[in-house]
Amino acid sequence: MFGIFEAVSRGELRLDQPVRVKNDFVSIFDGSHYALEAREDSDKQLYDEIGHELPLAELVRRMIVRSSNLATNIVIEFIGAPRVMELMKSIGAFNIQVLRGVEDDKAYHAGMNNTTTAFDLMLTFRALAERRVISPDASAQMIDILLGQEHNDGIPAGLPPGTRVAHKTGSITEISHDAGLVFRPDGTQYVLVVLTRGFKDGDEAQRVIAEIAKATWRPGGGTPPDQPPRTAALHD
Repeated sequence: MFGIFEAVSRGELRLDQPVRVKNDFVSIFDGSHYALEAREDSDKQLYDEIGHELPLAELVRRMIVRSSNLATNIVIEFIGAPRVMELMKSIGAFNIQVLRGVEDDKAYHAGMNNTTTAFDLMLTFRALAERRVISPDASAQMIDILLGQEHNDGIPAGLPPGTRVAHKTGSITEISHDAGLVFRPDGTQYVLVVLTRGFKDGDEAQRVIAEIAKATWRPGGGTPPDQPPRTAALHD
């Protein structure tokens, strides 16, 4: 998403430009072709659009709010992983590594994997909160997309109903993550990142993430009585 908005700011792309939906991708391991399986995707409806065109903005939205694997691969191929890496480095997130698309099995088995850390995810969301990603307007637009997240069993589930959370989830076998920007009623905000692994039951992982979110909640900001202040609300 950062990469797309950066290219748009340079006039290289338009959010309203049509992009053909396809299910044919090239492995970064050996250049062979592979396709995604709709049954493994949280946005199965997008597969009905294969061969048709959708606005770039719609693919970016589905990539975020539905964690669409198909949209993710189209967007990554469209903007290029190296460009994403450069943007991450520009905000100090040196340990986020974006190498390949989803379900590039040959690359996966060769150890060519995307990685992240709780600290680097915190940096990306803090940069968004401070409106430092691309531009204030671009940052606001990206936050608005993140606020539309449809997978809300993690961080939002542990917060009071109606709490606005601009967040992105992610999960694979025995790994469930949630990271985002939480907006308090008093207008303050904070970043919360929860990365989990080892849970065979994904629902249990979501319950743990929700409990951590509940433990961090302070409706008016600040820290609970008789506890020292924390430099950041990060959990791994």
